[in-house]
Amino acid sequence: MDKTYQALNIPPAAAERGGFEVLRCGLVDGELHVTLRPVFNEPNDWGRLFAAVARQVADVYANQGRFPNAETLTRIGAAFEAEMRSPSDVSSSIGPVAGR
Repeated sequence: MDKTYQALNIPPAAAERGGFEVLRCGLVDGELHVTLRPVFNEPNDWGRLFAAVARQVADVYANQGRFPNAETLTRIGAAFEAEMRSPSDVSSSIGPVAGR
């Protein structure tokens, strides 16, 4: 089994202009591991960040021809709401990882 962590590249704009990372998520043996920097004064700003990430995820799926943008956003929103109402064991509920 490969023990090398497969980190993502730094976003091009951040590499050019600087900035700081606010959230890093990794899956290790099916378990979610998170490191974050609590940079926002208000918790609702995290909601705005998660919404911006969801829109980017939807764009990627749409550009790959996998799912229409609106369907992806609807499915992400439904899963988020369900998970907030009744948290599951994330390590057993996250589906297979693509591109491994």
